Amino acid sequence: MSALPVYRWRLAPEGLATFRQLRALGLRPGGQPVMAQLERPRRRREPLIAFLYRIDLARPVRPMTPAKRAALAKANAARRICPACGRDAGYRIPASLGMCVPCADAPQLAS
Repeated sequence: MSALPVYRWRLAPEGLATFRQLRALGLRPGGQPVMAQLERPRRRREPLIAFLYRIDLARPVRPMTPAKRAALAKANAARRICPACGRDAGYRIPASLGMCVPCADAPQLAS
């Protein structure tokens, strides 16, 4: 049993928002604890859960600095390089394959 109040989908009180709703408002939780839980029922599966935060305690999103932007660009570029052939695939390499699609399909074509 959870100590958090649980609200059904679309029935949360005013003043509470999910992380995505805060982000759309240009806010972040800012270290505050989760205030409530939102449940969206689904057929034959467990309900979807979202945590709710107070809007009045939320803080503005920190601005992106040039150093953060450069680090993010470098990390995204590294995810595009195929470890097998060393080429830029032009898309993010799927973790399930571990290499670009042509390299992953090459052993199957040889069989």
